[in-house]
Amino acid sequence: MSKIKPSKGAPYARILGVGGYRPTRVVPNEVILEKIDSSDEWIRSRSGISTRHWANDEETVAMMSVEASGKAIADAGIRPEQIGAVVVSTVSHFAQTPAIATEIADKLGTQKAAAFDISAGCAGFGYGLTLAKGMIVEGSAEYVLVIGVERLSDLTDLEDRATAFLFGDGAGAVIVGPAQEPAIGPTVWGSEGDKAGTIKQTVPWDQFRIGDVSQLPLDSEGNVKFPAITQEGQAVFRWAVFEMAKVAQQALDAAGISPDDLDVFIPHQANERIIDSMVKTLKLPEHVTVARDVRTTGNTSAASIPLAMERLLATGEAKSGDTALVIGFGAGLVYAATVVTLP
Repeated sequence: MSKIKPSKGAPYARILGVGGYRPTRVVPNEVILEKIDSSDEWIRSRSGISTRHWANDEETVAMMSVEASGKAIADAGIRPEQIGAVVVSTVSHFAQTPAIATEIADKLGTQKAAAFDISAGCAGFGYGLTLAKGMIVEGSAEYVLVIGVERLSDLTDLEDRATAFLFGDGAGAVIVGPAQEPAIGPTVWGSEGDKAGTIKQTVPWDQFRIGDVSQLPLDSEGNVKFPAITQEGQAVFRWAVFEMAKVAQQALDAAGISPDDLDVFIPHQANERIIDSMVKTLKLPEHVTVARDVRTTGNTSAASIPLAMERLLATGEAKSGDTALVIGFGAGLVYAATVVTLP
């Protein structure tokens, strides 16, 4: 017989509040076209994107996270010192250690909350949400702050016609806390590492130690390029359209609901054509509100789902208590989908 006492957590968990931060600079497609041979019409038709937000020097990963988190904390009606853990998903915090989550936890005024970063690309919010749910039910934290934050403008090759127009910056955050009824469904998540090369960083950080410029990519002016995100667009598109619709359906099945039961669909804001294809494959009814934040925010990776969630609630397109399907997918290749009740 085990001598370990059983955990005493809440019976269930739910999202209690959401907040977001978009950088002040709005970048239209015309700016992107200064360095690539394309057109505004082509970018819109391929991705749905017309503008995106790019951070200035003051809008750091930490600063944007603190701003978004402050809104989420206020929306949830709790105090920072009640937060037991801070989980940050990002691929654009360039210090290997310490985790940026520790700085954020301190700046928010938490009482020595557990704090750590995760790297799960565009599925990062779903991964963080799943970890938070586990903490609440297990009893290791009463409230968990989950943040998705990116400065992807720092990892964008503006001369890469395939990706220059895709990425934006921003932070989205949610507070997850105890609930008396199910409000975050089972997570369907996984990885397909055999496809890892379809989305990747162009140059590993350690290659900069070689000292041989001939081994590094150069821009049109002969300068060494900073590492950027690159992808095989068609391969990623096919995977997202055909495989992620299956994962989304599995999440609905795991939650015990049908598409007719949904009020809102919040997919990762990667590309509007992918979103349209998933809506069609899932046969979502017309009454389901579909997030299309990608049009003016671009692809913000881990931040895209909470940013889209906040906008839908702020505009009244979605309301508190709505049932929403959320799914993130990206580099790894990794994915995570679940059904939630909106805060």
